[in-house]
Amino acid sequence: MKRIVLLGSTGSIGRQALDVIRNLPGELKVTGLAAGKNWSLLAKQVREFQPLYVTLSEPGELDLLKKELGPGKVPDYGWGRKGLETLASMSEADLIVVAVTGSVGIFPTVAALKAGKNVALANKETLVAAGSLVMDLSLRNKTKIYPVDSEHSALWQCLEGNNWETIEKIILTASGGPFLRLSPAELKNVTVEMALHHPNWHMGPKVTIDSATLMNKGLEVIEAKWLFGVDYDQIEVLVHPQSIIHSAVEFVDGAVLAQMGAPDMRLPIQYALTYPQRIKGPATRLKMREITGLTFEAPDCKRFPSLRLAFEAGRAGGTMPAVLNAANEVAVGAFINGVLSFTDIPFVVEDVMLKHDIMEATVLEEIIEADLWARRTAETIIRNQPKGYGGLL
Repeated sequence: MKRIVLLGSTGSIGRQALDVIRNLPGELKVTGLAAGKNWSLLAKQVREFQPLYVTLSEPGELDLLKKELGPGKVPDYGWGRKGLETLASMSEADLIVVAVTGSVGIFPTVAALKAGKNVALANKETLVAAGSLVMDLSLRNKTKIYPVDSEHSALWQCLEGNNWETIEKIILTASGGPFLRLSPAELKNVTVEMALHHPNWHMGPKVTIDSATLMNKGLEVIEAKWLFGVDYDQIEVLVHPQSIIHSAVEFVDGAVLAQMGAPDMRLPIQYALTYPQRIKGPATRLKMREITGLTFEAPDCKRFPSLRLAFEAGRAGGTMPAVLNAANEVAVGAFINGVLSFTDIPFVVEDVMLKHDIMEATVLEEIIEADLWARRTAETIIRNQPKGYGGLL
């Protein structure tokens, strides 16, 4: 039985991961759970899965959890970054699932790899901001990073049994989000409620907004570069509104292998949790006879410039991807809070990128410093610019 530590258990990926674990009682066992502030849901998860250790982001939420669970046999507790790192390196774990949102995911990922743990990674920011350092750490400690994103899982599955040196091109598919056909004028009137309504996937608010701007796909481009050891010129993004083909690999002989499936995150989650086995699980089955057509088109980087910015940040290297990610987090938060318009999100990101002096980023501290600088700079830009200012694009 594989022992699982799940970081981000109350989020969208975390809840779906627990559904997979719930359906495979003889294969997977939860030994640790981490949540942000949702102590009430975590309490329900603790009662069901009985982990050895749990952690929350703040001590106040931890006190509420203890009161909810009451006296008796309860798991050990922790909070904040230290709590995450303790969970990620605990001896009673075989696989660490990192499904927390934001750059905070870097710390437990590093802790897990240093402790010799394999990581199922659902946190984009880890490889976007610290890809070189994280992949080097994985190599030195002889640990594995299993991608949980549907696109990277698809590429991983396509590459199983194949020589990675024969990759000609990686094809990342994107749904295009809810605003694929909107004009520039219509995009200016997008509301938070509209942006949170994805046509195919049920995700957390931040990743859903990123999907609507295509920044999500841009972050996945940078992730793919590190996960599969390819150059940016070998990565192509295609808009595929049906979300049936999750990504594909073209090899040097012209063969293209693609992974298909219903848009259900439980499939890539289970693949990462049970690898190298394939086991019958709860994921929705694809009914090919009901598919009426699969279409593909190039993304429009004029209407959705976030994708272009991600390619530029990735090619620039050093601390620039961390700056891109941090500025985007701040801009998306400002949009959700009604401070920034939807179309201003990429403008803020590029403003911050233009102000940044790239560092090589040879240590984690330099990445964290760049991240904090980008957040402060983005907040200043948003605070000093009127809504709808148009940025520098």
